[in-house]
Amino acid sequence: MSSLVMAFYGFTAMEGLPALQQELKALAEQGCVRGTILLAEEGVNGTISGPDAGVTAVLDRLRQLPGLEGLEAKFSRAEQQTFHRLKVRLKREIVTMGCPTVKPAEQVGTYVPPEQWNALIADPDTLVVDTRNRYEVEVGSFAGAIDPGTESFREFPAWVEQTLRPLVEETQPKAIAMFCTGGIRCEKSTAYLLQQGFENVHHLQGGILRYLEEIPEARSSWQGECYVFDQRVSVNHQLQPGSYSLCHACGLPVSPAQRLEPSYREGISCPHCIDRFSDADRERFAERQRQMHLARERGQQHLG
Repeated sequence: MSSLVMAFYGFTAMEGLPALQQELKALAEQGCVRGTILLAEEGVNGTISGPDAGVTAVLDRLRQLPGLEGLEAKFSRAEQQTFHRLKVRLKREIVTMGCPTVKPAEQVGTYVPPEQWNALIADPDTLVVDTRNRYEVEVGSFAGAIDPGTESFREFPAWVEQTLRPLVEETQPKAIAMFCTGGIRCEKSTAYLLQQGFENVHHLQGGILRYLEEIPEARSSWQGECYVFDQRVSVNHQLQPGSYSLCHACGLPVSPAQRLEPSYREGISCPHCIDRFSDADRERFAERQRQMHLARERGQQHLG
């Protein structure tokens, strides 16, 4: 049976988080829903998967919360459940930048709907910035976008001060256009830039996933696939599972070409991590991979 995958986020002041955590967990479990839901005082963020009724019940409950009445969600389909577990967690931030004074619920950049995005980023006076991490950018991005080369979103503010600010002062762009997977990181990034005195800051409404959903591939400026944080690893322009797999040693995406390299051993090593682990680690990874194969042969699910 196919599984409905829903990605969502919303910035709003939240209260009573422990009780809400337990309620959402019980509701999701009742509906056979798995995935991750993050709750913080600044809002909610998550991706979940399961039967249509279960996923819709979670969305309906979230839309009953003050400030989340219009909560947007991005939907796609998968042939099977895309998560092993359900996690409903309380966090300091729903996406961790490490700048507690940034308040996206109060001020963000200009939303740009997918239909208007191509024209904005095609303008030579627009500076286009990919706010995602390096390994995500390698899977796919918009042509000409700047890759900050970050390993985590926490590094973004430092990159802004060290690289983006001097670049903006030098080139004097008419606009800064930012994007990410579902919209949450670029929205928080625009809030940070505005707080730091930048002007004419824009971001892709609904993120890459909404863009791929609404813009036909023939008119698309997207190149490659889009990394997603579930078992699909990546999705193509039709929001179907892409060609990437996950290295279970380091957790990074591996392309079909990389799987042909001598350094790639399924579940044990890949080009990203061939020099990162000890022989003892490799032995442990090999045993885990053996157990996963055995579980697969028995028709069982292995959580490793």
